[in-house]
Amino acid sequence: MSDNAAIDRIARFKTMADADPTNEMAHLSLGKAYMDAGQHADAIESLRKAIAVKKDFSKAYQMLGQSLLKEGMNGEAVAILTEGVKVADARGDMMPRNEMVDLLKSVGAAVPEIKAAGGPQVTVGEGEVLCRRCGKVAPRLQKPPFRNEFGQKIYAQSCAACWKEAIGLGTKVINEMRLELSDPRAQKVWDTNIREFLNLE
Repeated sequence: MSDNAAIDRIARFKTMADADPTNEMAHLSLGKAYMDAGQHADAIESLRKAIAVKKDFSKAYQMLGQSLLKEGMNGEAVAILTEGVKVADARGDMMPRNEMVDLLKSVGAAVPEIKAAGGPQVTVGEGEVLCRRCGKVAPRLQKPPFRNEFGQKIYAQSCAACWKEAIGLGTKVINEMRLELSDPRAQKVWDTNIREFLNLE
């Protein structure tokens, strides 16, 4: 990513976060933009805000821990990553959990007790899905929202209620960032926000 592109991306997400301080995804996206630009001190501030808005935002814990380590703040990083592992484990967010476990091991820190990889058996009934965002068994969508792999992933791993929230987020992203979805770059920004919101990375 060029310097100009990185600056533009940071400015866009900063505008979005300033416009709606309760939008945890705006803070997460701004934090990621700062991380991509190597500005980890700024990323830390944004990621703290994301967690303040959504206490069980496991991806934000992971990214905050990474930035704290980059800044040499190992003690605080270990505390954040330890809490993040517990949060992710409780929610069933396996990918962020495993990333944080690896980060803890990389600095020689103790890893908190976690569930077995498969976790307890969860019964998912007809017309239901175990949602990756809310961690609950809930009604699924009636059909995939898109005729592509992304649509199938949403259908298989997101509940109808969280998808409805994601659509609301998508509308905010489009409006606040003035995206023109005919532009492939704008479409990618929208897709990334939706994937992160639904924990589908």
